[in-house]
Amino acid sequence: MAGEMWKRIQERWRHHGRVMMGVALVATLAAWACEWAGGLESTEHIAYDEALVRFTGGREESKQVVVVAIDQGSIDEISQNAQLQRNFGNWPYTRTLWARIAQELKAAGARAVLFDAVMDERTADESVDLGFAQVLRETGLPFYVGMASSASAKPLARADFQAPVPLTAPEAAPAARPPQDDSFPEEFEDAPAPATPVLAGEALARALAFPARWTDGRALPKLGDTPSKPSSIRRYPVPPTPALVGAVNGVGLVDMEADGDGTIRRTSFAYTDGTNTYVTLPVRMMADLLGAKEVTFSGRTLRLGERAWRVDDTGGAALDYGGPLDKRFKMVRLFDVLNDWIHRSKGEALDLPADTFQDKVVVIGGTAVGLNDIKATPFSAAEPGLVKQATVVDTLLSGTFITRAPLGVDLGLTFFVALLSAVLLMTARWTPLEVAWPVALVVGLHVLTGLLLKTAHTHVRMAMPALAGVGASVAALAFNHLVANRETQFIRQAFHRFMEPKLVEQMIRSRQLPRLDGENKEISAFFSDIRGFSTFSERFKEDPRQLVRILNTYLTAVSGALLREGGCLDKYIGDAVVCLFGAPMAQEDHAVRACRGALAAKAAVDALRVDFREKGFPDVYTRIGVNSAVNFVGNFGSDQLFSYTAIGDGMNLAARLEGANKAYGSVIMIGPRTYELAKEHIEVRELDRVRVAGKTEAVTVYELLALKGQLDASTRNTVARYHEALGLYREARFAEAAAVLEAEAARSPEDGPTAKLLERCREYLETPPEKFDGVANLEK
Repeated sequence: MAGEMWKRIQERWRHHGRVMMGVALVATLAAWACEWAGGLESTEHIAYDEALVRFTGGREESKQVVVVAIDQGSIDEISQNAQLQRNFGNWPYTRTLWARIAQELKAAGARAVLFDAVMDERTADESVDLGFAQVLRETGLPFYVGMASSASAKPLARADFQAPVPLTAPEAAPAARPPQDDSFPEEFEDAPAPATPVLAGEALARALAFPARWTDGRALPKLGDTPSKPSSIRRYPVPPTPALVGAVNGVGLVDMEADGDGTIRRTSFAYTDGTNTYVTLPVRMMADLLGAKEVTFSGRTLRLGERAWRVDDTGGAALDYGGPLDKRFKMVRLFDVLNDWIHRSKGEALDLPADTFQDKVVVIGGTAVGLNDIKATPFSAAEPGLVKQATVVDTLLSGTFITRAPLGVDLGLTFFVALLSAVLLMTARWTPLEVAWPVALVVGLHVLTGLLLKTAHTHVRMAMPALAGVGASVAALAFNHLVANRETQFIRQAFHRFMEPKLVEQMIRSRQLPRLDGENKEISAFFSDIRGFSTFSERFKEDPRQLVRILNTYLTAVSGALLREGGCLDKYIGDAVVCLFGAPMAQEDHAVRACRGALAAKAAVDALRVDFREKGFPDVYTRIGVNSAVNFVGNFGSDQLFSYTAIGDGMNLAARLEGANKAYGSVIMIGPRTYELAKEHIEVRELDRVRVAGKTEAVTVYELLALKGQLDASTRNTVARYHEALGLYREARFAEAAAVLEAEAARSPEDGPTAKLLERCREYLETPPEKFDGVANLEK
């Protein structure tokens, strides 16, 4: 079956290969044009999200990142506690609370803290900001805060990256009142108003900017650019409150970086405002943890110090979320951390396990809906925005980003899918496949995309090859329809004279259209000829028109009998008729049909002989050969003339069997395969074992006598005596065989095979053969 399919593909490719290539190329170019114009962006996003969730979700919880969540429960508990509410206020809390959180995280062994928020507004009491800054310096805990960009922000001076990052200290730091029994710590004590340090000009730019560059000199994306399109508005960074600029270890961008549909899928790591370069908050933190002094991009590589990650050639990458926030990261409530700080201050036992933050990077961010930090990700339409920062940090620590396959790979896959669709549908031309293939194509691409995301962290575009595949499929179906119509019309014209019209229409309706380019299939071939046609035609040399009329009458009678049995007239060769059964229309019972056709043709000729005798015409005794075998059938000929026919050894043997009737005195001789296929439906006489000229293998040939159950008793007795004599003949007991045949010949003198075998036995009695194997040589 596979071999036959492969041959069919080769044949169709030979005839329609250019069309298939053209369909695939046009479909690929059309899909690429849609991709380039952005028409497939939303479809690609949907397909990517589905594959990402289905194939990469369910990853185990991170062992390196812990999230401190500002959840609704923490907000409620703080607001309901009078002491806490008095000390820290309502949301957004005073920075004293974050000072306490920083102290607790330092005491709990946190490696670093990433605060997913901006602190760019001064508080009414500047001492609060200065107190927070002082705590950060005292704890020594690496603490990083966010920085937004805005079109209304003022441009910064050019940063001098050769100068050290400025670190300033307030002139006076307020002290914190120690906790009292049965009370929570209060706000910083009143103190003389300290002077808030101010960083201006190059110093402020140096504190906010970070060296980032392409090694080939390319420009970084501009602030405000999104993964889907560049920004047309110039934006600049908004600095944190002055008291914190020199106190935190670093500042990084926390812009949303969402796609056009509002979903966060990617990050770009570094940006520029045209003057300075800035990095995202996770990159700024990792630079310090890795001791990196700059971020470099080269080819498809992001490098921080000695570490490198694979990214896109644009410098960005997609986020490998691995699941929703609460499944990927350990979530600790803000109130629980604050409560542990209170317990620790009083020397009481802590509620959280001792290793909760030990050597972990802590990401602080809001999860409460009212904080307006709910974003869309592939895993959820309402996910806390801090999931992006946590995912990037976790990946930078020990993961791999998802990168897009090069455009050449996407185009190659697109062309392959389009070509496969065209070849498959234009080759098979099978309705169930035509219906199922577009669905199978999309499902297959979905699985391929998902597996590549999971195993290779590579995003191969799905929408573009899917569009090309569906487009190529539609074009292939249109071509098939056109070709089918042309083939149907051709077949109707080509076969209506050689087959029963009803069979032709049945063949077309059932889509059993012959492969006109040729195929190997088992058929039964019919050959017939008029005995002594040369002598027959001599009688009409003075009246050739009469010969033509007689011959036409004969051919019409024989052809009609064959057509009624479903045969396909192959050709007329003078008085000879060649007919095929089992082609072009597949017929499982082709051998039985051929035998019935042969008997019907003999009966038609017998009736014609009676009519001819009454009119004084010569006898038209006919001989018939039938053989079943695998032959190559199809259209053969030249550009000027061709016809549907069959070639092969099976056809040659059928012609030889027709001629061999003369040597055996039989009328219809059939080959061994025909007998094997039709023996349950016919009555035969085994005539002999013969060896065809040019062949060494002997085959058994039979005389077809009647359909099953229609053989008269006299003929059945004659056949039995013949088989008895044939057995003796094969044992070289020629005298005994002759005795049996002589008795039967006296009773049935008209039986040709009996007379011929008797003649041979007598000949061998007079002249015994030197080497007798019971096989007769069937010469040309």
